[in-house]
Amino acid sequence: MPMILLIVIIGAAAGFLATRFMKVQADVPTTIAIGVIGAVVGWVILRILLAVTGPLAMFVASVLGAVFLLWLLQRYKSK
Repeated sequence: MPMILLIVIIGAAAGFLATRFMKVQADVPTTIAIGVIGAVVGWVILRILLAVTGPLAMFVASVLGAVFLLWLLQRYKSK
């Protein structure tokens, strides 16, 4: 899958979620544009953080990811 297509698909999903989280009414092209631009900005920020902080950023992200998964497990296991 070409990288541009992947960025558009991920960006569209991210834009959809972002507009729902922020309770913003936007048409489909605007939602996709917000998501694609947000995906590019997020990718650049992540690359810079990883380049600057290296393994420490990976460790922090890993801990945050594990905490999030444990939160999901506890939330849905109790039901």
